[in-house]
Amino acid sequence: MRVLSGMRPSGRLHLGHLYVLERWMELQAEHDCYFFVADWHALSTNYDEAAAVLDLTHDMVADWLAVGLDPERSVLFVQSDVPQHAELHLVFSMFTPLAWLERVPTYKDQIRQLGERGKDLHTYGFLGYPLLQAADILIYRADAVPVGEDQLPHIELCREVARRFNHLYAPVFPEPQGLVATVPLLPGVDGRKMSKSYGNEILLAAEPEEVGRRVNAMITDPARIHKTDPGHPEVCVVHTYHGIYSVPRLAELEESCRGGKIGCVACKKILAETLNRLLDPVRERRREYLARPGYVEEVLAAGAARARAEAAATMEAVREALGWRRQP
Repeated sequence: MRVLSGMRPSGRLHLGHLYVLERWMELQAEHDCYFFVADWHALSTNYDEAAAVLDLTHDMVADWLAVGLDPERSVLFVQSDVPQHAELHLVFSMFTPLAWLERVPTYKDQIRQLGERGKDLHTYGFLGYPLLQAADILIYRADAVPVGEDQLPHIELCREVARRFNHLYAPVFPEPQGLVATVPLLPGVDGRKMSKSYGNEILLAAEPEEVGRRVNAMITDPARIHKTDPGHPEVCVVHTYHGIYSVPRLAELEESCRGGKIGCVACKKILAETLNRLLDPVRERRREYLARPGYVEEVLAAGAARARAEAAATMEAVREALGWRRQP
């Protein structure tokens, strides 16, 4: 089947993104995959930081390649390099009721959350970004989209838009399915959601010393004063990470913590070593790709050419359905 997904270049990628990329790699092994840098979407919330998008795009795609996305097996490209995304979005905007956009659960939630940080999101672009997502998906006539459970309403909106177009004009678009995967909740070093806005992330590109510093900053059991005191791993951020990355040793580490046999410093050292083993090959591949001047740009240019060809074919079908296809 054809699969599509994208990421916003709104910050450097961190460990929380690794699960998404690993899911993408699973999908690229078996399906026809299109993965894109959602730079137009980045402007829907970071419209005052447009100049940063280019550098963040380069860094993000370098991380994609370092983790294991293969440009020979997947189409990797930048959204704005394929103008048909915007063209189809405009077509959809002509018949999509405002009420469909206003009822998307994340709309009012993000208005509130980002408004608390001083960001005004009462804009046409932010209201319409789920419709742009629908255009992103349907321009490639994708069958499936890997999403978190909170994004399912966006997929349902996309399906409604496809149905409305097909009903009004002609059956051009499939109704894509959401591929929901269980993603473990990975907190930041301070226990809150991992986010660049909180400064609590561990970057995929972090060097070993930086990983060690970030792990040392993790919040542990506040009731534990001495390393021989009994610990309560269920309230410890370090233990949460061990539950994801140190599964073979988890029972041993938990028992040692509860029994006061291992201190927080030693426990953090084990975690830092584990994370660095995980990130070592990613860092090495990233250095290799960045040492090849222009390589990332070549990958994106080739991907955009493939994406534009597919998107142009869809817009031809759209124009024919509208009755706008001119005779030669």
